[in-house]
Order: sequence, then structure tokens, then C-alpha cells
Amino acid sequence: MYKAGASHYGLSELEIFAKETHKFESRYMVGLLGPYPEAKETYFNRSPSNFTDQLSCPVIFFQGLDDKIVPPNQAELMVEALKAKGLPVAYIALEGEGHGFRMAQNIKRSLDGEFYFYSRVFGFEAGDEVEPVDIENL
Repeated sequence: MYKAGASHYGLSELEIFAKETHKFESRYMVGLLGPYPEAKETYFNRSPSNFTDQLSCPVIFFQGLDDKIVPPNQAELMVEALKAKGLPVAYIALEGEGHGFRMAQNIKRSLDGEFYFYSRVFGFEAGDEVEPVDIENL
């Protein structure tokens, strides 16, 4: 059982992803899940956004706002679902980043942000000062 989690530019709703993403990534999904819409049930069953009722731990999401592979709406769906459920959740959207963070300041922000999130969730003090993260429902 997990006590907290982090998602870095992750998928949450595969049907939306299959309909919206560019051709290379959609072909990748066909190899993993089958062709869409023929394998629609598999896409549903593998989409975390359809099973948020089973989540019970805090999660932080990191997303590049210029991500062409996994669009920001994938993270935002989960953030809104967890907020509504009352679970502690944080979202750090990074301007100018695509899929996989490449700018030094954003890599640092994501590492520091994840550390800060865990420090608040698990109740320990960081040895160094890090930029705080807004955590809903904590």
C-alpha cells in the first residue's frame, strides 16, 4: 500500500489520449492496448481517472504546459478528481516544458516540490529551505 505518490507527466484517461495525441504516440497505444475503438473497454480499464474511488493517499502532479505527448488535461483530470474526493493533492504546471523536463530550473523545481510535498505529508522538516507547494486538502 502506498502512503503518497507523484506523477510526472503521466497519463490518466487513455480514451481522451487516443483521440487527441499525435500519430506516433497513438500507434504506441495500439501496440500496448489494441486498436481504438475496438479495444475501448481495455482503454477504460487501464485509465486511472476511472478508478479514483480506489485512491486513498496524497498525490502530487508535475506537468509541462507545452507537452505535446501527454497534454496537461491528463494531469488536470486527476487533480480535480482528487480535490473533489478530499484527498491531499498538489499540481505544479511548468511553463515552457514539454514531455520530460529539460530546463534546469524546472528539474530543480520538480525535485524540490516533490521533496516538500513528502515533508508535509509525512510531517518532517527539510534540512534546507525549499520553495513551498500549495497542497489542497492537507
